[in-house]
Amino acid sequence: MRFTTKTMLMALAGSTMLAGAATAELTGDLKIFLDTSNPAPRATMEAMIADFQELHPDLNIETTVIDREAYKTQIRNFLTADAPDVATWYAANRMTPYVSAGLFEDVSDLWAEPEIAENLASTKGAMTIDGKQWGVPYTYYQWGIYYRKDIYDELGLSEPATFEEMKSNCQAILDSGRKCYTIGTKFLWTAGGWFDYLNMRTHGFDFHMELANGEVKWTDERVRETFANWRELIDMGAFVDNHQNYSWQESLPFIVNGEAAAILKGNFAVAPLREAGLDDSKLDFYQFPAITEGVALAEDAPTDTFHIPANAQNKDNAREFLRFVVSANVQTEINNGANLGQLPVNAGSSVDDDKFLDEGFTMLSENSPGGVAQFFDRDFPAEMAAEAMQGLQEFMVFPDNLDDILARLDKVQERVYN
Repeated sequence: MRFTTKTMLMALAGSTMLAGAATAELTGDLKIFLDTSNPAPRATMEAMIADFQELHPDLNIETTVIDREAYKTQIRNFLTADAPDVATWYAANRMTPYVSAGLFEDVSDLWAEPEIAENLASTKGAMTIDGKQWGVPYTYYQWGIYYRKDIYDELGLSEPATFEEMKSNCQAILDSGRKCYTIGTKFLWTAGGWFDYLNMRTHGFDFHMELANGEVKWTDERVRETFANWRELIDMGAFVDNHQNYSWQESLPFIVNGEAAAILKGNFAVAPLREAGLDDSKLDFYQFPAITEGVALAEDAPTDTFHIPANAQNKDNAREFLRFVVSANVQTEINNGANLGQLPVNAGSSVDDDKFLDEGFTMLSENSPGGVAQFFDRDFPAEMAAEAMQGLQEFMVFPDNLDDILARLDKVQERVYN
């Protein structure tokens, strides 16, 4: 579906988005492709584009909204043929095929500008391939450990800052007749979240990305160290039994009913937990604790992005639009609860008065010096991710199979990356 933003008159006078950045007057054309086809994201993007239009009334903006799943199959075709000037996509490894094919524009010049360099620093790694930046982020959300504060209070526990404290808390929880963590691995990806954090906390973001890029073997001793840390939790009995039979939604009753004390999950878990009866006096959040001393803390924060296709016809206008998108006020507006309900990527933005968004924003903006990963199945190539996540689930159920699992993943890695 296409609409011409100039004719829609969607923006309201005095909109907070219009205060995003003072820009030079633009003329000519700007063609934008969006995959934000769900109602709330679509309305948010359309309103943002209309505000940009109001700043530049002589600019002819044409926007095309494509169903998200259809977009994934069409993107290579339209980047190669009749490319737009701006297109939505995703960060990290999901960019790689289009960067490698020369279909995305290098926008490192934008990242050299102080406003972007300083305020978007936490997401720079996720936008970087071969030392260059290939787009800008516009929204993300945090992962971390959501826990039953009332159970922690009952047992006299504090939020752990180290892996040793995490295991000590876990033992106290187990001694009380509860499990430490609920998880549902029926659909595999949830095990990927545990591997992400254990690997990044054991060896750091750069090592994790080297593994994701096929530069480190799965049988490497450093990877084995990550699994050894994971096995300590498994051998303790930290996770709910039979988790391979549950989806992540089906694992939530364990924390709601108090049979488990915590869950490692993205912020999308908060709404169903609240709806199930856990108010904010019972539910709290903490950053996954440090494991190896001196390793900077990195986080999983899946990030949605804007890019300029290499074949775009109006790259100057596109660059101005990207500057607008990441400006502090625009970021505040599009990510508020009435719009995307996620986190702004600009550290100078503000978030809605929501306990978990506030904590996530502080964590990602101020307390994540190690960088931002995108999550296992975004950072690893699709075939590698699928095979590896199956191996991660298998390890959680049969940890003695580790040698076979890692040898198998080495073979998959050789096939996928070659």
